[in-house]
Amino acid sequence: MRRTMGVAAASAVVVLVAGCGGGGPQSSGDQKLTGDKIVLGVLNDQSGAYSELSGKNSVAAVEMAIADFTAKYGDKAVTRDITVETADHQNKPDVANSKAQEMYDRKGVDLILDVPTSSAALKVADVAKEKKKLYFNIGAATTDLTGKSCNKYTFHYAYDTYMLANGTGKTTTEQIGKNWYILYPNYAFGQDMEKSFSTAITAAGGTVVGKDGAPFPNTSGDFSTFLLKAPGLNPKPDVLGTMQAGAELVNVVKQYNEFKLRDKGVGLAVGLMFLTDIHSLTPAALAGTTYTDAWYWNFDAKNREFADRFQQKAGTRPTFAHAANYSAALQYLEAVQAAGTDDADAVVKGLEGKTVEDVFLRNGKIRAEDHRVVHDAYLAQVKPQSEVSEPWDYVKVLKTIPAAEAFRAPSADCKL
Repeated sequence: MRRTMGVAAASAVVVLVAGCGGGGPQSSGDQKLTGDKIVLGVLNDQSGAYSELSGKNSVAAVEMAIADFTAKYGDKAVTRDITVETADHQNKPDVANSKAQEMYDRKGVDLILDVPTSSAALKVADVAKEKKKLYFNIGAATTDLTGKSCNKYTFHYAYDTYMLANGTGKTTTEQIGKNWYILYPNYAFGQDMEKSFSTAITAAGGTVVGKDGAPFPNTSGDFSTFLLKAPGLNPKPDVLGTMQAGAELVNVVKQYNEFKLRDKGVGLAVGLMFLTDIHSLTPAALAGTTYTDAWYWNFDAKNREFADRFQQKAGTRPTFAHAANYSAALQYLEAVQAAGTDDADAVVKGLEGKTVEDVFLRNGKIRAEDHRVVHDAYLAQVKPQSEVSEPWDYVKVLKTIPAAEAFRAPSADCKL
């Protein structure tokens, strides 16, 4: 699917004039844009477990970035021809691999964005390395993207398992309970989450008394075998740590409540949660649950202004994945504008070490050592229903985790 953005906003058409004076690169004959255009690719889950948290609305976020970039630069923009290609990888690594190759080779995509599902994300990183094309991962959490699987053309943008565990695992162990039972989806993301949380729990003085990998995707939606096991473990866990995401997290929480595990002394910690998960479950089902968030739409006036525009376009409030896709697309376009070319090596050079402050990246920096994009993160808590004053405002931010603390130091396994 190809979508074209030819307007700065709904109300204004921007006419770009070749060779106009003023700051920034010009649309002149010596410009080095492949085909005199930029093509952005959004590759993600548009039909399955992760379609609500990102999906087609991430395409809308990228389109917003294009419109904002065009409006900012007007006739000084590096090009007027910026389009979006999109595809559904169905959370399957082999499909992600083939779609990425098709995007780069046949669709002329300069940058692939999003790609939730860590196993799929790692495949796309391999393709980006082979093709020497840019890839900004938003939706996957595996630290391998900035570890053993890092490469020159891949940037890990929004969050990772270390960030989640460093916030939720550490805080929950210190404040709620020291004995954990971890339930994780048995693929790259879940396996990495289990390792990261186990490390954080142990470092905070806790113990993992049991852990199980559930099938992914869990097409039955049934997690009862694992959940009913938890209260019978010896020692009994204080905390059930669920590492599922999207629709699978919704099923786990529903069954956790159905089996009344909280009444049996087993609290709940959520490894990864999106605004859409809370919306599906309702705040009443999650009230008091603490988790680590990469961004929240109602955190401040700047976020809310973006969220209002996004809602006008997409009909819903944005998750952190939507905001991060917007930011990543915009920062890529800014890098091309600064370089005057879409040559991948030149764009990478301009991005490495760059400090960024935008609606998603607070105290942001693109690390040159491993291409981890660091930024502030947030310890958040779901409000009780009685404190929800408007639709979608389900969360209160308890603490800002500074960028320097939120992410791990560069890994020795990363060899760019």
